[in-house]
Amino acid sequence: MLLNLHVKNLALIDEIEVDFMDHLNIMTGETGAGKSIIIGSINAALGGKLSKDTVRDESEEALIELLFQVDSPKVRKLIEANGIEMMEDGQLLISRKLSHGRSISRVNGETVTLSQLKELGACLIDIHGQHEHQSLLHKNYHLLILDRFAGKEVLELKERVQIAYEEVRELKREWEEASTSEEQRNREIQFLEYEQSEIKEAKLRPNEDEELQQQYKKMSSAREITELLSTSYLMTGYEQEGAGALIGRCIQKMAQAISMDKDLEPLYNQISEIDNLLNDFNRELSDSMGDFTFDGESLLEVEKRLDLINGLKVKYGNTIQKIEEYYDSITEKLERLYHYEEYRNKLQKKLEQSEERLLKEAQKLSELRKQFAKELVPKIKHALLELNFLDVEFDMEFEPLKEIRANGMDEAYFVISTNPGEKMRPLDAVASGGELSRIMLAIKSVLAQEDDIDTLIFDEIDVGISGRTAQKVSERLAVIAKKHQVLCITHLAQIAAMADAHYKIEKTVNENKTTTSICLLNDEDSILELARITGGAVITEQVIKSAEEMKELAKRTNVN
Repeated sequence: MLLNLHVKNLALIDEIEVDFMDHLNIMTGETGAGKSIIIGSINAALGGKLSKDTVRDESEEALIELLFQVDSPKVRKLIEANGIEMMEDGQLLISRKLSHGRSISRVNGETVTLSQLKELGACLIDIHGQHEHQSLLHKNYHLLILDRFAGKEVLELKERVQIAYEEVRELKREWEEASTSEEQRNREIQFLEYEQSEIKEAKLRPNEDEELQQQYKKMSSAREITELLSTSYLMTGYEQEGAGALIGRCIQKMAQAISMDKDLEPLYNQISEIDNLLNDFNRELSDSMGDFTFDGESLLEVEKRLDLINGLKVKYGNTIQKIEEYYDSITEKLERLYHYEEYRNKLQKKLEQSEERLLKEAQKLSELRKQFAKELVPKIKHALLELNFLDVEFDMEFEPLKEIRANGMDEAYFVISTNPGEKMRPLDAVASGGELSRIMLAIKSVLAQEDDIDTLIFDEIDVGISGRTAQKVSERLAVIAKKHQVLCITHLAQIAAMADAHYKIEKTVNENKTTTSICLLNDEDSILELARITGGAVITEQVIKSAEEMKELAKRTNVN
């Protein structure tokens, strides 16, 4: 359930904070007051698109925060799977900050990706926008509705169908690639044998290239290293002015000094130890100089070997391991080409088995969908009757596709007749805008009973309806709100009167600055807002009395 919305520096919003209640939350306001900005900010916080000009002109960044109370085990499991810790009281804080065209999203303080945010948002809120009912005109959307109603059982079958479909498609691709003439096969065999022979003759060893690179670097620098070592040897040696010779003379002088003062013996011992260390160093240095003898012929051999390996890398892979993997793949391919008919027969049998498995899984999915359609259709029809569709007929038709797809073997779509004696036809051939919004509301109300999504949002579900139909829509929303939190933007007094919590959205201009605000109305202010919606510019005592009666009738309806 959505507890709190905080928005700062977004579009017309300077800063707002609003607490939402249980059951039916209604938002009303003048056209252009910014009602859709409120819903848009919620959608944006859950991963929806944000344009660069969303931030108010005078501001550096925009911020949206949503605070949820999470009781659903499914949502808690999803949160934990993303490495996010729940608050002790089961609350969840989602924030999204937009700054200089970039956005940062966090959940309970942990930074998350947009894909993670959208996945989480889909479990928290179901948003029905102003134009979503137009999706009912697309038949593929109807199958999604059915699958959502069916739930886990159909989802698991859909995954199996998709896996089987991908397997069949891959085997068909392999079959097409294997369908070559004898002349083409011979040419391919000759080419692959050449590649195989080239790699085999190279006799590559694991990590050989790295070893050769180190060896080449050492050999190519041998002359310079030898000169440096020779200089170091002379500087530390025992000839002329080398450090060893100087220390030797120092030892002689210290020996003379000790003969006159025994207290100097520790210093004598130190210089003697230094002389021993330097002598060891000088000897090891002399031995190392022999390792760096420059050999032009050996260097040339290393260069040739490296050139060979690098040439193979360019052709077959950028590492020795990848070259070996390529060698294994062409060896396997050659085996298939050497035993072509046997390979084709095995491939054909494997393809037939995969197609049979795909057909079997697709048929199971089709039957299961038809079973659930028999449950879904009467529920939607009942909801339509509740929404003032008199004498409505409603069904779902299935037509087999010419070939099985990743989503199954059926095209399924809703058909409807809204007048007695009329033949049922697809929605896109029958329903008006107002009818589509009511049909979508009927579907949403049915799905809400099956889903564990706590919060439903309806942005102007009342498009194209009025009178008795508007009253029926308001009653249906109230029914949904008994088990779910519902947020609804409306222009109709009949719907607004049903509110458990009524919010007014206003746009004000102050010192050439336009801002949108939202506030929770008390009973008296709610009646005045109903009167404004009903009476327009002139609000008379009669209009206020009518609004009071409407509010009282809504209370009695909710109790019933």
